[in-house]
Amino acid sequence: MPKYPRLYNISNQQHQLINSVGSQKDAGWEWSFSWRRSLFENEIRMAAKFLEELAQVKIQQKRPNSWVWKADPSGNYSTKSEYRLLMEVTTGAEEDRNLVELWNLKIPLKQTVFAWRLIKDQLPTWTNLRTRQVELNDSRCLLCNSLDEDVTHLFFYCTKTLPLWWESQSWINSSGVFPHNPKYNFLQHENWSAVGVRARRWKCWWVALTWTIWKHRNRVVFDNQSFYGSTVMDDALFLLWSCSRLWRRVSLCTSAIGLPISKQSSRSRECS
Repeated sequence: MPKYPRLYNISNQQHQLINSVGSQKDAGWEWSFSWRRSLFENEIRMAAKFLEELAQVKIQQKRPNSWVWKADPSGNYSTKSEYRLLMEVTTGAEEDRNLVELWNLKIPLKQTVFAWRLIKDQLPTWTNLRTRQVELNDSRCLLCNSLDEDVTHLFFYCTKTLPLWWESQSWINSSGVFPHNPKYNFLQHENWSAVGVRARRWKCWWVALTWTIWKHRNRVVFDNQSFYGSTVMDDALFLLWSCSRLWRRVSLCTSAIGLPISKQSSRSRECS
């Protein structure tokens, strides 16, 4: 099965050999792909990732074909390198299991996908766009206009968003620093004096707040609007309340997660 089935399906070169889809130039091997149609935006990102992986492959036309064991720098198989590889795979699988809770949250799928992209650092922040060779005049955060915009700064440490998390912690009388890694920041909600249903609801709040921060950030970028923390908090609470109606648990925004009634979104009170 091809690794990039979408790209494979629109390729004009599905059954061609390597020497038919590229050629050796002075600067090295140069690929030349042909598609049945123009690529969509998400397909362009796939193609860029595909080319990044191909850049790690060295095409040596005059060298005979041979098997290479990639788990060892020498290219030779050894039981030690296989053991090390299996341990890495097992550890990675354990870390992924920690995020199963995200996919089990009773929230809209688009918000789950967003949170997963945030945790995997796949959102198009200025830093990520620059990494993908997108030309930018400035990569600084537009909210504070101080540091470069990456996921850690934008969502957790920007002077415009950090107070939102401080207020969230105050609802349960908690304090402390936030992990820089988005995944550990998300999992931290298991340790905020919450277990079971209450812990899952705090994770829902994490998704609601990060989702709303991103939406308001985009309004700053594309609509030239201002970023107001109080509005972000109000919209995030309304989003959480809206989700609670889907599960018929309106109490989610109140004592169930330690949130004082006075902190409820004004819009949620109007709709209830």
